[in-house]
This record gives sequence, structure tokens and C-alpha cells, in this order.
Amino acid sequence: MFTGIVEELGTVVAVREHADGARLTVAADTVLAGVRLGDSIAVDGCCLTVAGTGEHDGRTTWTADLMAETLTRTSLGGRRPGDPVNLERALAADGRFGGHVVQGHVDGVGTVLARTPGTQWEVVDVALPPELARYVVAQGSIAVDGVSLTVVGVRDDAFTVSLIPETRARTTLGARAVGELVNLEVDVLSKYVERHLASGTGRGTAAAGATR
Repeated sequence: MFTGIVEELGTVVAVREHADGARLTVAADTVLAGVRLGDSIAVDGCCLTVAGTGEHDGRTTWTADLMAETLTRTSLGGRRPGDPVNLERALAADGRFGGHVVQGHVDGVGTVLARTPGTQWEVVDVALPPELARYVVAQGSIAVDGVSLTVVGVRDDAFTVSLIPETRARTTLGARAVGELVNLEVDVLSKYVERHLASGTGRGTAAAGATR
């Protein structure tokens, strides 16, 4: 599990495609402290498994394998050497919970529609896939490229967030141009509630189970 608090900006070193996926290599520093094979690191909000480590131009690197499904459902298929990416290690059991519950399972890809600068923050409009609209509410949480953000406003086809200077400086969202793709993960709690209510196994089932 992640919290949507980006720890550092990594740099894509290589994307080597093969028949049924690709191998991604990223240069990083902070997130590789004490890293072991099999650990999880989120790249632009997509949970990936560390498959190897190395070095490139004096920086440490790590490698992850991307399945074809990952390339299809996320923006990682469009990353190229030199691109910056948001990185976050999986949350340790004794870690500080700073954002919201983020699984690193991308639900869909949105498109940056507009950016409106303000005196202290910047308002960003992002296209919202129709199938995700019911999970997004004003003042709720959403992860955009792995960054935990509060939804300012929402329509059937788009939502709005505000970026403070710290977010613009420390994540890729500060430079995402209109027309660029971003990974979206909606609040998983809303999906669990929907599933529970749709199953028709609400309070009655819980009460019945308690009497056994």
C-alpha cells in the first residue's frame, strides 16, 4: 500500500520492449535505500516490483518488468529515457500516513485539459473516463500519477484539483502539459462500498452471522 506522497523524482534510463511487455529501468536515490528484490515501488502511481538494481552515470538504478496489461492500462508505455517519474516506496507498518489509501493499481488514464495559474496555486482540469465518474466526489481523494490530491470539483467527464507550490516543485504534475496523459486511481473505499451494496448482503448478513 502507498499513500500518494511522492518521495522523489526518478529518471527513466531505459524502456526495453519485448513480445509480451517491457523492462523499465529508473535511476533513483531515496527510494533505493535498503531496497531488496521483490520490494514494491510506485512509478507514476503504478505499483511495480523491483527485479534488479544497477548503476547508470553515477546513479543507482532499479529495474521492473511491465506486463502488456500494464502498458495498455497506464501511461507507462509512453515513457522514454530522460523522462522524470514520481516514485514512492510501499508504506512501512510504522510509517507516517500522510495522504490517503493508494494501492498502486491504476484504474484509468486521464488527459490534462487545462491549467489555470493562481497567486499561490494552480488549478488543473483532468478528463475523467466515464466508468470512473461515480467514484469521484468533491472534497474526496484521488491519485493522479501517484500523487494524493483533493478533488475540488467534478463533472461527468472531468474533475479539478489544485496544486500547491510544493506539489508542483516535487512531482511531475508541475510540468504536465495540456494534452498529456496521467494515471488515475480512485478511492478504493468507494469501490468496496459500491460492491457491498450491490451484493445485497448488507446489514442483514452481518447480523445473521453474529448470532451463529
